[in-house]
Amino acid sequence: MSLDSEKCEACRGDVPKVSDDELKELMREIPEWTPITRDGVMMLQREYKFKNFRQALAFTNRVGELAEEEKHHPEITTEWGKTTVTWWTHAIDGLHRNDFIMAAKTDKVVDA
Repeated sequence: MSLDSEKCEACRGDVPKVSDDELKELMREIPEWTPITRDGVMMLQREYKFKNFRQALAFTNRVGELAEEEKHHPEITTEWGKTTVTWWTHAIDGLHRNDFIMAAKTDKVVDA
């Protein structure tokens, strides 16, 4: 089953973060994303380019709708011609499978 067809599961603070092996495996499914660490928290980030602000904003709104549907919310920065999306699981201060699912779903939204 591909990540973009999975659903996010409810996540509590006692679930484990993805392991290094899981990270490597899951990254193969979302190769355009970059694992970053900010303030000691590992996250997934991708920058999407657009022709103008209107397209970037429309994409931002589609990602917002997706986040509401899945009840998992990213950091989104919208600028002229680009939107940067960052996923991580706040409850565990790191990456959970949900973040990879949402990254894959975000890639689908850009094509919508």
